[in-house]
Amino acid sequence: QVQLVESGGGLVQAGGSLRLSCAASGRTFSNYAMGWFRQAPGKEREFVATLTWSGSITYYANSVKGRFAISRNNPKNTVYLQMNSLKPEDTAVYYCAAKTGAGSTRRLDEYDYWGQGTQVTVSS
Repeated sequence: QVQLVESGGGLVQAGGSLRLSCAASGRTFSNYAMGWFRQAPGKEREFVATLTWSGSITYYANSVKGRFAISRNNPKNTVYLQMNSLKPEDTAVYYCAAKTGAGSTRRLDEYDYWGQGTQVTVSS
């Protein structure tokens, strides 16, 4: 079992930046690929970014590519999402998720554990 707790969300003006953190506890963090997803009101949860257990391979949704950066610190059991040049359409609840095994994926249904989410609101 892995427990995930997100933090770092908040209200920011368009063009601003936020860094989300996801602290993991339980089983060995480095055994898991990690991902960030988001869900806006009235919309389905969607993929944002993912990285492999080592952090050497990353993938991004086209909508955030070049603005967001995912990273991890395995000794600290933490994964991060640096969000720059934020837009109002980035407003959503952001979730981190853990997938058993080294390979990462964009598919929500392949993740085994989810955090409770942190709200990000970008004002225009």
